[in-house]
Amino acid sequence: MIVELGHYALVLALATAILQALLPLAGALSSDTALMRTGTNAAFAGFGLTLLSFGALTTAYVTSDFSVANVFENSHSQMPLIYRFSGVWGNHEGSMLLWLLILSFFSALVAFFGTHLPERLKALVLSVQAALAAAFALFILATSNPFLRLDPAPGEGSDLNPVLQDIGLAIHPPLLYLGYVGFSVCFSFAVAALIEGRLDAAWARWVRPWALMAWSFLTLGIAMGSYWAYYELGWGGWWFWDPVENASFMPWLAGTALLHSALVMEKREALKIWTVLLAILTFSLSLLGTFLVRSGVLTSVHAFATDPTRGVFILAILVIFIGGALSLFTLRAGALKAGGLFAPISREGALVLNNLLLTTAAATVLIGTLYPLVLETLTGDKISVGAPFFNLTFGLLMMPLLFAVPFGPLLAWKRGDLIGAAQRLMAAALLSLVAAALMLYLRWGGPVLAPFVMGLGVFLMLGSLAELGTRAGFAKLTFSVALRRLIGLPRASFGTALAHFGLGMTLIGIVSATAYQTEHILEMRRGETVEAGGYSLTFDGLRPATGPNFTEERGHFLVRQRGVSAGEVWSSKRLYTARRMPTTEAGIRTFGLSQLYVSLGDARDDGAVVVRIWWKPWILCIWLGALMMSVGGAVSLSDRRLRIGVPAKAPSRPRLSAEAAE
Repeated sequence: MIVELGHYALVLALATAILQALLPLAGALSSDTALMRTGTNAAFAGFGLTLLSFGALTTAYVTSDFSVANVFENSHSQMPLIYRFSGVWGNHEGSMLLWLLILSFFSALVAFFGTHLPERLKALVLSVQAALAAAFALFILATSNPFLRLDPAPGEGSDLNPVLQDIGLAIHPPLLYLGYVGFSVCFSFAVAALIEGRLDAAWARWVRPWALMAWSFLTLGIAMGSYWAYYELGWGGWWFWDPVENASFMPWLAGTALLHSALVMEKREALKIWTVLLAILTFSLSLLGTFLVRSGVLTSVHAFATDPTRGVFILAILVIFIGGALSLFTLRAGALKAGGLFAPISREGALVLNNLLLTTAAATVLIGTLYPLVLETLTGDKISVGAPFFNLTFGLLMMPLLFAVPFGPLLAWKRGDLIGAAQRLMAAALLSLVAAALMLYLRWGGPVLAPFVMGLGVFLMLGSLAELGTRAGFAKLTFSVALRRLIGLPRASFGTALAHFGLGMTLIGIVSATAYQTEHILEMRRGETVEAGGYSLTFDGLRPATGPNFTEERGHFLVRQRGVSAGEVWSSKRLYTARRMPTTEAGIRTFGLSQLYVSLGDARDDGAVVVRIWWKPWILCIWLGALMMSVGGAVSLSDRRLRIGVPAKAPSRPRLSAEAAE
């Protein structure tokens, strides 16, 4: 009965979304306040109904109700409870319901926190959000219904895909969707502003917190997905330029540009056209990623193999919403005022350079991702665009951007002093050169450019600290006074510094793990030893083990450094009994920020086992830096100036006459 209740709740959520899309829009166009206010209650009702529907599907998974086709295909009674929960979104149908739940959640947040918004703008934003929700609810009910029954009900399920039975996949999709769908609010604000014809600093101030929230979640989601692929797939890599990885990276690049563009618009009322276009394009890239993953046009470990009908439906959603928004933008863009003027050397100029390079990088990734698909469709030829193309083109675009990042916050608005900013960064630059020279000395014989790029990472980190020190006045004031000023700085300043510091840390991790890692592929017998990263790794043999729904052979390795025990590593080959599908579980031993990574291959008849061993120096900097960037976004979001939005106008007070005043 709970399954049917969830199905009916989803149908009611669709009906509610249609009403929410139409009534507030009609109210906004006719200036009917009562109709406009229906959007708020409808947003709460839509979220409640979608939550009920999602809860019903979750209940079916937790209780192993295999009469539900979706549960039968993606669960098993012996699966640990955590994976029964994550199995809800570990498939196409359930993940789309999670997408709809998060979309309705953000609509409810806009309704709840939008008390300071102008009534007409709020109604239009909720209307656009509801139109998106209605489209996806219809898509789920028409092509991807997760509540279909099986009769007779099977006694056991088919099990969840083994590579998805991991805590990383329990966390990664919700975080990624919070980022993807969070940008829908920015999209709705952009469309609402174009319909209303109002675009000013207040609009940018309302949009920026939503962009910041979505960007922070998307950063975490991408980092979690990267780390999952690194340790779960047993291949030793953290990024492969897989088309589905690119599908999440493109909106991150556009969203980063949107954040900086909205800042310029808020402070100087400049870049209005640029900001609105970025708000549309960022969510459009999120929708494009959804199409690529679920249309069946891609073959990827991340992609859901689906029938073409679903791809056509999502393509129609893409055409309607992206095409409609861009058409509206084309009609309205000419009427938008340019905003404040500024010199090329200014904080605005630095942010424009930042946006140009970020959007060009996103376009490069988009071309590299779609070109093989377009070519195959037109000519039937199959080609592969891989890491060499992306590393070269993306790297060339990022280097000048990363070098310019520390300068931006030190330049004044409207007209800046580049020489003055360079002088304030002199200490950071000298220390960065020292770090590069030290790395060149320690790693002599390695890639020549790697030490200098690592020095650039140090420059980013120290530059973010220099910006805080300059604002606090450590170079001009006494230490105690400067410290008090530092503590009193807005949280957004600390958030920006954290994000830029994290970017530098991630860059150091990428270069170090790429340029200085070592790899050994060999056959090992019990008692044999191999050296890796200054450690001795001794193979201690295989041991059989049994899990809740799998069997495995576990390889035991003893780790020593200069003859002293430094721990142990377990790596295994698993076989999931229901699907008869093998997986490799990498063994990882962490030493500071570096890791020893062991992956088992096939066993030989003579007792030897193929083993791949990597030493990955400073690789944890990649994900710690991403975590720091996300924390920086959260710290900025906690700034009171971003949380309160634009306050409502105080009611006008009647003026007193001169006699009454006396």
